[in-house]
Order: sequence, then structure tokens, then C-alpha cells
Amino acid sequence: MQVKTTENNTISLPEVHVSYSAPLPPGELLLAGGGRAPAADWLCQAAGGRQLWCIDRGIDCCHRAGLVPLRLIGDGDSATEQSWQWAEENNVPIEKFPVKKDYTDTQLALEMAAAEQKYVVLTGAMGGRFDHAYSTIFSFGHSRLHGCIADEQEAVFFLRGKEKINLALRRQAKAISLLPLTAAASGVTIQGVYWPLQDAELTQELPYAVSNEADGEKITIALADGILAVYICWQENNLA
Repeated sequence: MQVKTTENNTISLPEVHVSYSAPLPPGELLLAGGGRAPAADWLCQAAGGRQLWCIDRGIDCCHRAGLVPLRLIGDGDSATEQSWQWAEENNVPIEKFPVKKDYTDTQLALEMAAAEQKYVVLTGAMGGRFDHAYSTIFSFGHSRLHGCIADEQEAVFFLRGKEKINLALRRQAKAISLLPLTAAASGVTIQGVYWPLQDAELTQELPYAVSNEADGEKITIALADGILAVYICWQENNLA
């Protein structure tokens, strides 16, 4: 099954189909990062119809899945020697950075991806160190990118300003949470869940809109001002 944009304001992933209120940029880019590796079958499905780049250790999961990326970005401090060599043997263009630098490999890759003006799906970004996940989510949310973070276990979508998204779940979610990435996110509305909100204000001081549950297969989320991360969990990981 291929999972790619079917209209200029929609995006499809194995677990969810997303419609945005505004048109999306043409084309899609899949970035495979060095966090928790997505399942090989998920990665192969997500790569369908998308350009593929790897970020450092992300080359390992692509190597295992037999997916040759168009680009490899990173400092080479976490990828296996075998996968790095495999990339070289397959003539993958490599942009190598110093290990000691101010920005993470993922932040550098997101900056490079912004120049492509495509919808970006970042995978291999969750499940590892909290500081890296925190850096990635805030960097993505405050970037100029249209896109999301996703694998078969978790996904994060971003709303900025007066935006709205519709989620059509293809698989029952364990939890849906709304996380403000600015001091406050105002005019937040969510429908299709057990605990709906209408024109609410969410603040970073008290991010209470977590662990909601879908009341069916369709969810609508709208934002008036600020930046909001929409987090979906499909698999429990001993969360409190």
C-alpha cells in the first residue's frame, strides 16, 4: 500500500489520514532519524510516494529495510559502520558535519528540508532521550515546515495560528493530547473525543489537555492563535 498525498491539503500515513484547512506544499519528504527505529513494514509503507533522506543513525533502519535514501545527513557518531559503508556503496550523497557543533543533526536536517518546500514526515524521532525529543518537537513546531513526526507507535501534528485539521483514524488510538508549544495556545477546539473543548486556552504552565480518547474515527482540532502540538499514541509505553 502506498501512503501519499491524494489532494493538495491531505496527507496519509498507515494509521491516520489528515486533512488540513490550508493547501499543503507539493511533494513529500520522509526523514528517517536516529531515535526509536520505526518498524520495517511501516517504514516501507511510509516511504511510498515520498522522497527519502536519512539523518545519521536513520541510515541503519533504511539499510535493514533495503531503502536507499537520496541523502544522508549527520556527523556519523551513531550510525553503524556497515550502514554508512552501504550508503557510500550505493552512491548516496553524504553531508557530514562535525560531532562537536551547536545544532543537532535533526535540527540541521530540518533546516535543509525547509528549503525543499515539501510536506515533511519525520520518523525515528521518538522513544529515545527526552532532551532530543523535546528539542525535535519544539524545533519542528517553531520551524517554517509543514509536516509531522510519526511512526507506528506515536505521531505529532502541528497547528500554527488560524489552522484546523481533521483526523480520520485507521487504527484505534490509545490517547490524544494537545500540547501548547507557545506560552499559550488560544481558541483551541477539539471535537470527536470524549472530552471536547471549545475555544479553550491551553498554557505551558498547566498542560491539562492530555490522555483524551477518540469517540469514533474522526477528530477535528482547530486553533485561533499560538502553536499547538497534537500528539497521538497508538501503543502504551507504561505512561503515567
